[in-house]
Formats: sequence, C-alpha cells, structure tokens
Amino acid sequence: MTVVAVYRYLKCRSRLLRREDAVSILKPLSGLEKDLETNLRSFFQQDYREFEIVFAARHSDDPALGVVHRLRKEFPSVQCRVLTTGNPPYPNAKVYSLDKMIKASRYDLLVMSDSDIRVGQNLLKTVVAELQDEKVDLLTCPYRAVPSHSFWSRLEAIGLNTEFLAGLLVARLVEGVRFAVGPTIVLRKKLIEDLGGFSRFGSYLAEDFVLGQVASERGYGVELSHYRVDHYIASRTTNGSVARCCGEWVDNMKHRLRWARSTRCSRRWGYLGQAFTYPLPWVLVAVVMLPWGTMELLGFTALLRAVAAWAVAGAVLHDSVSRWNFWLVPLQDMMGWIFWFFGFFGNRIEWRDRTYRLLADGRFELIEK
Repeated sequence: MTVVAVYRYLKCRSRLLRREDAVSILKPLSGLEKDLETNLRSFFQQDYREFEIVFAARHSDDPALGVVHRLRKEFPSVQCRVLTTGNPPYPNAKVYSLDKMIKASRYDLLVMSDSDIRVGQNLLKTVVAELQDEKVDLLTCPYRAVPSHSFWSRLEAIGLNTEFLAGLLVARLVEGVRFAVGPTIVLRKKLIEDLGGFSRFGSYLAEDFVLGQVASERGYGVELSHYRVDHYIASRTTNGSVARCCGEWVDNMKHRLRWARSTRCSRRWGYLGQAFTYPLPWVLVAVVMLPWGTMELLGFTALLRAVAAWAVAGAVLHDSVSRWNFWLVPLQDMMGWIFWFFGFFGNRIEWRDRTYRLLADGRFELIEK
C-alpha cells in the first residue's frame, strides 16, 4: 500500500504560479539551536517578489534574536519584524507566538514554519502556486529529517524518513488529507479567522494535527504539498563524548515517548493502527513462538519493508542518510515498536524543561513544581 501511495503522490503534477501573492512568513523562536542562522538565512534568500518575515520570541533577551539582527543587516531589502510576546496564557507557547504574529502580519497568505527548518529559494513560488488551486485551502509540507552526527539522531531520522511520511502518504491515499504537520504549514488568514482564531489551539500539544483536522471537518481543502522541507534534528552540545552520547540518548528517548503519548491522545484509532507500520517486530515474535515455516515469512516481510522504505526515503525524499544507513532500518523498527507500545501508558511528558500532563482529548496542562 505504501508503494501505491507513493505512486499516487508523485503522479500529481506541480502547478504553475499564476501570480506572486504577497506572503508573511511566521517564525517562532526559543533559544539558540544548531545551525539556526543557516536555517533562518534560507528564508531571507527566497526568490520571490514581495514577502515579509515576522519573528516572535518570549523575551527580548532570547539569544535567537541576536541571529535575527545579524540577518537583518545582511539582507536589508527583506521586510523583517521582531515581536516579544511575554509568557503565554496557555500551555502551548508556540501557539501563542503564532497567534501574535498572525495578528501582526501584513499579508493574508501565511507560511508558518519552525526554526529548525531549512528550505530552497523556490519554497514560496511552489507553495503559493499550489495554494492557488481553488480546491486547496491549507497546505502542509512533508519534511526530510536531517540528523546531527549522533547515532540516536541518525536512527530517529531514518524512522521519520521511512515510517512517518509513509503513514502520511497512506492516510492521504485512504481517506484524504485530514491533518497538518507542524514544520511548515501554508494557509490564508481568513481560514484561521473562520476557525475562531489560532488561540483556540493553545491547549493542544499537537496543534498542527488539530488545525488540519478541524479545517478538514469544516469543509476546507487540506493537501500535502509537493515541496519538501528539511528538518534539522537538534543535538546536545555537552562537552565530553560519553556525557554527550548519554545526554543525546536521554533527550531522544524523552522526545520519542512524548511524541508517542501525544499521538495517542490526539488520534486514538490512528495510533492503534500504527501497529501495522511495524511488521518486522511482529514477525520476529512469530519466529520465536512458531519457528517452523516462519523464516520465509520473515524474509518476505523484510523485503516488503525494504521496498516501502526505499519508495518513501528514496523516491519522495531523496534521502541519502537512509540510503547509506539502510542496515539500521530493522533496529529503528524495533525501537519504534517499543516506544509505540509504551506510548499506551502514562500521561506525563517533558517539553522544554517543563513537565506536563496529557489529557484524553489531546489537550495538555502544566504540572506546577
């Protein structure tokens, strides 16, 4: 099914740009990240007639704003503004920043993008052309995960590039796009106003998914863009190889568990269906319990998994990391299955040095220390 989903996705032709509508790019910031300046510079370098970039940080002393000030001097012709929002009134600080930027933006067409995203110069031309389709009201961009030098980062990137996007493409094939993924979302300001304002998502951890879901339920056309962005996975910079490796392992485990639990609370049936995206662990269990005649099944399953992984990571994402580290796919499948299983238990997560409690409907709340 994954191969069919990839074929149907790639079969769609890119649309021609009819006019260059003015665009507001919205960038929430929170501290320094690896390669932040390079990531942000890629948005200043857009080959597009008229656009602005709006940044938002919680406080004026956020070190990320120093990077923005340097880029403003480097690109004086680019319209750029900086907002300081203060502390958010609800758990999701990113939603609060985006809500402030949406209200302050000059243009109706909005591109909301995370700070760890890097793009080519043709991002705006591509997504604006796609949004000019009368059937499309909201676009969400697939992303290629680019790891740091750590082993755990590489393993996570392989999972994102071979499993996560495969799930999105299969969902698109089966029921259409009824979701959005947060790294880059394109829509018009009027859509947000019709949904009741962006602040309505402030109590959700997976605000991107809920945004796409609500828009789809209201009858708006949601589509998966054909523009691929690069998502750079952050890496810990602790001195000392042992300390760094242990720190990255802990960070990665917390991140995966947070993602699993938030997905479970946001879409229960979809989370249950993820069991079918990890065929190798289930077949290994069968090999252990019923060793006679199951080795052929294991080999056939491994072959199908390899073909599906190549179709997504190779044909769609052109991902060299997964291609050169293909031997890690079975290990990643086992890791993914383990975190999927443990994601059924517990409702506490850690996010940006704070502890939260997940609620049954996908909302979350801060646990006061």
